[in-house]
Amino acid sequence: MTKPDPSQGALFDNAPATVTFATPEVQIRQLREQINLYNYQYYVLDDPSVPDSEYDRLFRELQALEHAHPELLTPDSPTQRVGASPLKAFASVQHRQAMLSLNNAFEEGELTAFDKRIRDALGIAQVEYAVEPKFDGLAITLTYENGLFVQGATRGDGYTGEDVSSNLRTIRAIPMRLPVENPPALIEVRGEVLMLKRDFDKLNRQQAERGEKLFANPRNAAAGSLRQLDPAITATRPLMFFAYGLGIAEGVPQLSTHAAAMDYLASLRLPVSDQRDTVQGLAGLLDYYTRIGAARPNLPFDIDGVVYKVNSIAQQNELGFVSRAPRWAVAHKFPAQEALTEIQAIDVQVGRTGAITPVARLKPVFVGGVTVTNATLHNQDEIDRKDVRVGDTVSVRRAGDVIPEVVAVVLEKRPADTVAYRLLEAINHQCPVCGSHVIRQEDEAVARCTGGLFCSAQRKQAVLHFASRRAIDIEGLGEKLVDQLVDGAHIHTLADIYRLDLATLSSLDRMAEKSAKNIIKALDASKATTLARFIYALGIRNVGEATAKDLARYFGSLQALLAADIEQLQQVPDVGPIVAESIRQFLSEPHNQQVIQDLQDVGLHWTESDGAGTQQGVLTGKTLVLTGTLPTMSRDQAKALIEAAGGKVAGSVSKKTDFVVAGEEAGSKLTKAQELGVAVLDENGLLALLEDKQSSHDD
Repeated sequence: MTKPDPSQGALFDNAPATVTFATPEVQIRQLREQINLYNYQYYVLDDPSVPDSEYDRLFRELQALEHAHPELLTPDSPTQRVGASPLKAFASVQHRQAMLSLNNAFEEGELTAFDKRIRDALGIAQVEYAVEPKFDGLAITLTYENGLFVQGATRGDGYTGEDVSSNLRTIRAIPMRLPVENPPALIEVRGEVLMLKRDFDKLNRQQAERGEKLFANPRNAAAGSLRQLDPAITATRPLMFFAYGLGIAEGVPQLSTHAAAMDYLASLRLPVSDQRDTVQGLAGLLDYYTRIGAARPNLPFDIDGVVYKVNSIAQQNELGFVSRAPRWAVAHKFPAQEALTEIQAIDVQVGRTGAITPVARLKPVFVGGVTVTNATLHNQDEIDRKDVRVGDTVSVRRAGDVIPEVVAVVLEKRPADTVAYRLLEAINHQCPVCGSHVIRQEDEAVARCTGGLFCSAQRKQAVLHFASRRAIDIEGLGEKLVDQLVDGAHIHTLADIYRLDLATLSSLDRMAEKSAKNIIKALDASKATTLARFIYALGIRNVGEATAKDLARYFGSLQALLAADIEQLQQVPDVGPIVAESIRQFLSEPHNQQVIQDLQDVGLHWTESDGAGTQQGVLTGKTLVLTGTLPTMSRDQAKALIEAAGGKVAGSVSKKTDFVVAGEEAGSKLTKAQELGVAVLDENGLLALLEDKQSSHDD
C-alpha cells in the first residue's frame, strides 16, 4: 500500500508526540491505529498531518515488528491493504481489477535486492525495465466502453473507490471519446490527476486576490479540487491527467510490454509522461534515478520518486503479486524534502545590502538528502503569519539547492512557555554585526542595518557600489579584486581604498605590477569628483542617481546636507517622507559620519555652492525630456546643461513635462508631446531658453 505522500508544503497540524511502547503487541496495535489515522487524513480528508518521512518511519517500524513477530500479523494491518474507505458523499465504485500500490525503495541496497529477486525468480541474468517518474497527485482509473468515457473513480482502498466521473469530465486533458475508428470494447486507464506547478502558482495568486485560503502544495490542490461535490468548482481548477498503465483491457492490440502499452495509450491521445524510458538491469535503473533527480526541479509537475516495472507483461504475469503490491514493480523514492524538527533558537543574519534575516536554528534533521540545522524565516511578517516560536515543533522543507525554510508549526506540540518572537526587540534595534541602528520602513517587510559604510557584512557591496562608474568611478576596481581586498583584510572602510599601496596590490592574485600601477592611478584620479556622485556613492537606501543630483543641487554642500532635518529634506524635489527618513537615518549614524569624514581626509573633494535651497537655478522646477539626436551635443551634455540650470530631465512625456527637446529621428516622445500640447524645442531653442532665462535672472 502506498503511504500517504503529504506533498511538500502541507500543514502538518496533528503530528503525534514520540511514544515509547511496552511490548511488541502494544507497539503493533498503536502503530496500526496511528497509521490508519494518517491514511484517513490523507486519502479521505485530503488533510495530511505529517510529512512523508514521519509516515515512512512508522510504516517501516510496523513492517519490521510484524516480520519479527509473524504470529501478530493480521489481514487488517495497514501493511496488508492499500488505504482507507472512500467518502460517503460520492457513490462507491468496485474496481474490476484492484488498484494495488507499490512497495518503496529508499536505499540503493533495497533496489539491488529488488533486482536480484526479479532475476532469481525469472532465472535470467538481466531484466529490461520500463521506467517513469512517480507523479505526486491523486491516483484514478478511467473506464471507456466502445471508446466512450463512462466512469472515473479514485483509488480508494484499492478495491472500492469513489465515483468522481462528473469532476473528471471537467479535465480537458481527458478525452471523452477515444479518437480511433475501432475503439476497444472495454479499457481501464490508470493514471494520476495533478496540478502543474505554473497552474498551482496562478491558482494561489487568485486565491490571495480573493482573500481565500491558499493551497499548501500542488498535490493537495489537485486532490481537493477533484473531490469537490460541485463539479462547477472543479471546472475552475486547472487540473491535469497523466496515464501510467492499463487495468482491464478488452479488444486492444496485442501488447507484449509495458512500454508498448504506454505507446498505445499515447496513440489514443491520452497524456503520458515524456520522461518514460526503458533501461537494462540495475545499472540502468540507477542511471535513470540520477537523471530524473537532476531534472526534477525543472519538470512542470511535482514528483517524489521514480517507478520501475518489469517491461515484459509475460514476465509480470509470471512474477505475480504479494498481498498489497506487484512483485514486478517498485517505487524508488527521493530523499524526504520535508521533515519534523524543533526550533532551538532564532538568530539573525545581515545580508550584503543590510537586510536583517531571521534564521531558525534547528535540532539537526535529515531532509532533502542532507542534514539540516538552519532554516530561513524570511522576515517578521512571515514569522507572524506562521506564528513561529523558539521551542516549536515545525515542518521544514528543502527542495534541491533551495535554502531550507520552515513551512508550518505543529501547534499540538507547542510548549506552554513559548513567547511570540519580535525581531527588532530581540536584537535591541541594533545590528548584531556592527551595532548600528536597525530600522524597518513602513513600506517594507525587511528590517535593515543603517551602518552601510561601516558594517562588515555589507562591506563588499558598499565598496563595489562606491567604485562603480556612475558613482566615484574607480576604473579596474571590480568584483574579483574587491573580494580579494576585503577577504584579505586590506579594506575595512571605504577610506582604506585610498590607502592601498603598490606592494599590497601587486601581491594579489592575477595582479601584475603594471595593473597595480593602473589601479593607483585610477584611485588618484577618482579623488576629484562631484557632490552628486559622492552622495550617490554612499549607497543611501532609496537614493538613486537622480535623487543624489537633486540633493546636491538643493543643498550645495555636504555640510548643509548633513545638517538637514526631515522637513528640510522634504523640500527637495521628489523627496518624500520615506526617502527623507532613509537619508536622515543613514546620515545620523555615527559610524557613517566617521567614514564620510575619513573619505574627505584621504583627499576626496568637489566644488560646492550655496545650493538651490537659497539660490534658484534658471530652470528650477522645470521638467524637460530629451529625444532624438541633437546636432552638436550629446544627450549627456544636454542633460548636464539642463541640470546645471536647475532643471530635471525625465525619461517620458506627461502633462507635467514643461519642454521636450527634439533632435533628428525623434520618435514617440515627440508625438506624445504634440498630442499633449507640450512645448517642443530644438537644440538652438534649448540654448536660447537657457540664455533668455539666465538674462532674465541676471536682470
